[in-house]
Amino acid sequence: MKTTWFIAALAMSAGALPAVAEAATAFSTANVNMRSGPSTRYPAVIVVPSGSRVNIQGCLSSANWCDVSYAGYRGWVSGSYLQTTYSQRRVYVGPQYYRPLGIPTVTFSIGRYWDDHYRGRPFYRDRDRWRDNDWRDDRRDRDRDRRADNDRRWRDDDRRRQENSRDMDDRDRHPLRRMMQQRCERDPSACR
Repeated sequence: MKTTWFIAALAMSAGALPAVAEAATAFSTANVNMRSGPSTRYPAVIVVPSGSRVNIQGCLSSANWCDVSYAGYRGWVSGSYLQTTYSQRRVYVGPQYYRPLGIPTVTFSIGRYWDDHYRGRPFYRDRDRWRDNDWRDDRRDRDRDRRADNDRRWRDDDRRRQENSRDMDDRDRHPLRRMMQQRCERDPSACR
């Protein structure tokens, strides 16, 4: 008797489980980089050609980035570069269409995602840096270095301009003065 109840309960619970959502189909609207994370700062995986069909596995609720698969690759593409059909018209994939299109809302965790999809990629060995967001600090430092180099370059240019202007005689800057000075050199009594 207990076995019958157990089998009946198991059958009921299996019917109550939600169905796994199928991937939604979309098309890229431009040649777009598929990224290894939901930001343009993550390394590119492959370029998805314009008009290519991609399968959307899910999209973030906090940003318009979608986890897609294309030609055996898996990665992230901005919804701004994906179109799909909704109510017999083409629309860009955005949060307002996730639910009607059956696109699940997902989250991103670099550890598991990269372990599953990018083990053979060169950037995979730096996953701890990417996980800890150290790449943001590196970029900021690199930009700071560029600004310092540019500031130094501007200071050097300004210094050169000032030196050049000091070296220039007044006669080189003012033609009338130059003419008067030449006249004075010829006839010193005219300039007194």
